[in-house]
Amino acid sequence: MNVCPCGSGKPYAGCCGGLHAGTIDAPSAEALMRSRYSAYVLGLEPYLLATWHASTRPAALGLAEESATKWLGLEIKGRQMPDASHATVEFVARYRVAGRGHRLHEISNFIREAGRWFYVDGDVRSQ
Repeated sequence: MNVCPCGSGKPYAGCCGGLHAGTIDAPSAEALMRSRYSAYVLGLEPYLLATWHASTRPAALGLAEESATKWLGLEIKGRQMPDASHATVEFVARYRVAGRGHRLHEISNFIREAGRWFYVDGDVRSQ
């Protein structure tokens, strides 16, 4: 894979690849958000669960059952960091299921603990 699925335009190895491999931690909530989107594209359920905060993490995501989802792109709409340990990232992710296009518009909440960012939850916006 050459270009990272997160939409950064960077090579995968120099972008989300290191986060997925566990060789580096996300330097920001936005970087974690992008890496999580790429993990959905690539079906990396263990990474998604590992980067989900323990207080809200589901037991499983069932990505194998959702193999019909084709992720088409990610757009970061905004980011806020009210303090050093909390951040929000607003994004729109486009995807297709059974030939039908969809958009997921969410404002995601992140927390930094022990120097690592985690996804907490998100507020899905209506279309």
